[in-house]
Amino acid sequence: MAFGWRCTGVAWPGDVPRLGWSKGRERRASVLAHGAGLGFRAVGERHCVGARGNVCPVAAVVPVRSTGARCPECARLDRAHSVAADTLLDDPRTYRVYLAWFGPGMVKVGITREERDAARLREQGAVAFTWLGRGPLMAARRTEEVLRAALGVPDRIPYARKRAVRGRLPGVEERFAEVAELYGRAAELEGHGWPESLERVPLDVVDHGGIFGLDRSAAATRSVRELVDGGVVAGRLVAAAGPDLHLAVDGGGVVVLDTRLITGWELAAVGPTAANDVRVPLIDIGGGGVQGGLF
Repeated sequence: MAFGWRCTGVAWPGDVPRLGWSKGRERRASVLAHGAGLGFRAVGERHCVGARGNVCPVAAVVPVRSTGARCPECARLDRAHSVAADTLLDDPRTYRVYLAWFGPGMVKVGITREERDAARLREQGAVAFTWLGRGPLMAARRTEEVLRAALGVPDRIPYARKRAVRGRLPGVEERFAEVAELYGRAAELEGHGWPESLERVPLDVVDHGGIFGLDRSAAATRSVRELVDGGVVAGRLVAAAGPDLHLAVDGGGVVVLDTRLITGWELAAVGPTAANDVRVPLIDIGGGGVQGGLF
């Protein structure tokens, strides 16, 4: 079965997001710039993106609302090699523990490989964060568990909740203060469940509001629910946070496109003001029902 270029989602190797593409084992990426037009039409069916850099052997069709875009077998293979699966107990690499802030009262604790620096934080859409410590994987994992219990913070926050607060974020000083307060509480646990092999890292709050564009764009009120064959998504990129692209659309308003929903689709380029009779369903970010398609 021959395919054209299929989307693999957004990555954040630096301060600018990139949209990835694959065709078989070929790979390429498009740099996304704030203010630039972006538009495409979905073609055909959505297929599994494979796992660990490998093509899905059966090119399985996957559900249009899945954010993983993997068939069950590829999903199992991908998870088996994930740090979250706790199968890499002898991993010799250094890991970092972090506190990530997404909105008032919305903080999580997590770990990432030190070599990745803050890419993981940008991929999650963390508006602000600070490192807490660094050390071996199991020490980082143990610290993560201790902090979750002691600080009462989760290890993950649904993207729907993150989107719901982005339009009313407090200023940088308020963000810094909340992260710093939690860091102080975490530091007090050193020697009380904090593994000796994990080195504490000094407080240094990093704010992503600027590189995401959230501090200078209008609040988004709707998001794309799913793609359909022939459906068009088009607009001007005004902000990007994690996998979410905020698009100012023709006719007014800002709509969020979760790029995890476009992975596995073959996409044909169209202009940023393109329209189509095949409408893409939208949903109210504030928790309302499904709305008529805009695009």
